[in-house]
Amino acid sequence: MTTRILLVEDDPTTAAFLAAAVQGVPAEVDVAGSCAAALALAGYRDRHDLWLIDANLPDGDGTGLLSSLRARGLRAPALAHTAALEPGILAALREAGFREVLVKPLPATTLQVAVRDALGLRVGELPPPAFHGAAVEQAWDDAAALAALNGERAHVDALRKLFVGELPGACAGVDAAARAGDVDTLRAALHRLRASCGFVGAARLAASVAALQQAPRSGEALARFLAAAQDTLSSASVADEA
Repeated sequence: MTTRILLVEDDPTTAAFLAAAVQGVPAEVDVAGSCAAALALAGYRDRHDLWLIDANLPDGDGTGLLSSLRARGLRAPALAHTAALEPGILAALREAGFREVLVKPLPATTLQVAVRDALGLRVGELPPPAFHGAAVEQAWDDAAALAALNGERAHVDALRKLFVGELPGACAGVDAAARAGDVDTLRAALHRLRASCGFVGAARLAASVAALQQAPRSGEALARFLAAAQDTLSSASVADEA
């Protein structure tokens, strides 16, 4: 019998990474980008063996979605995934009923181990995750991206293409929120971008995202973020031409 997993994630790059990783369990994956879409896919029957739910969604949050699924009588095990690092946030997700909380970005092997464990499957001898540090001057950290995707260069290239296509819109949203002084919207946009930077190895941009998260009202941090984004897009264009 085929294992079926409901993946709830609104960021396209992150969703593509997580879906590709989970398919290697192996499993079939239904992807939803919102609470409403997840509830529609879940239905009122136990059609999924596992839920993999983002903690922050455009129309709610992972905790509320899990509560709604449970209220329907559905009993699949649930894993949360988030780019947040604060211990209080991670603890609250566990207390809400998530079996485990996965912090993004993470290697495909780490996700696969967690999924197989939640499903009661033999974990097997998967290699330990290994991220490689990159100087913030680098636009791309190939070693980190390859480590996250089990060394699959084709997967890295495909995810980077998706990431680069989404990046101008993401940057415009960050810039508009920052200039308007809308710190909540700014932090939400940066939260989404942080995880996808990690999955594709966008090293310099990831560092600038972290700096702007720490100082959301800093014009200097915003300028560095925009410059890093432009360098990332430019380096991607050069690579395509090569």
